[in-house]
Amino acid sequence: MEIHKTESEGWLTAAYLVDDGHGTGVLIDGNGVGAPLLEIARERDLTIAAILLTHHHADHIMLDEYLGLTSPLVGHQLTADNMGKLDQLVADGEELQLGKLTVEALHTPGHVNGHLAFLIDGTDLFTGDVLFAGTVGGTRGPQATGLDDLRASLRRFAALPPETRIHPGHREGSTIGAELKDNVFLKALLSGDTPEQGEPVTVGGEPAELLLWGPDYDGTHKAWVRFPDGTEHITGGSQVERN
Repeated sequence: MEIHKTESEGWLTAAYLVDDGHGTGVLIDGNGVGAPLLEIARERDLTIAAILLTHHHADHIMLDEYLGLTSPLVGHQLTADNMGKLDQLVADGEELQLGKLTVEALHTPGHVNGHLAFLIDGTDLFTGDVLFAGTVGGTRGPQATGLDDLRASLRRFAALPPETRIHPGHREGSTIGAELKDNVFLKALLSGDTPEQGEPVTVGGEPAELLLWGPDYDGTHKAWVRFPDGTEHITGGSQVERN
C-alpha cells in the first residue's frame, strides 16, 4: 500500500490517493487539488474503486476534478442528507473490500454528525477532522454534535494500536501513540477530568470560561471552553477573546 496526498492553499485541506499495489486505488476526500492524484493514478493505470468522504464540509467535498470518474461516491447517510445523494452508503463498522484494501468505516461524530474515519488494512487511519497532529476537531461548526460525541470518537481512536498511522483532514500525519503522548487536547479529553473553573473569556460575543488553550493544525490556537449553561466546546482560538 502506498499513500499519496495533496494539500490545498488557505484551508490546508488534505486529499488522499491510496494505491493497493495491485492496480486499484481509492480516493479520500476532495480538496480542489486532485489533479496530481489523478495523474499518479493514470501513470500507474489504477482503477479508482471508490471516492470515500469523511464528511460534508465544503473544504472536503471539492470534487469537480473527479467528475469524469465513474467511481462510486461513498459516505455516511447523514453526509448524504447534508450534501445530496451518494452512490453508496456505509455505516459504522462496515467493511469494504476495494481491490486488496480492506477499509473499515468508523462513525465518529462530534465535529459533524455524519463524520466517518476510515481504517485501512488495520494500519492506517484517515481521521478527517476529528484528530490532527497535536490537536482535535472543533465542535461548534455546522451539524456538529458536541464534545461528548467528540470524546467518544477519540476514545475509539485511542484504543487502536499505538503504531497506527493517522492521516488527518488537514496538515501532517502522526501515529496514535505519538498523539496519546503529546496531544494536549487528546490527553485532557480522554482523562475525564475537567477544570472546575477557567479563565473568563468571550467566545463569539458570549461569556465563557477558557479551560484549555493549545495549538491548532494551522499554527494558530484552539480552545476548550465552557459556557454559563454548562455546555463545553472545542473552538478555534480566533473565536476567543481573552481578557
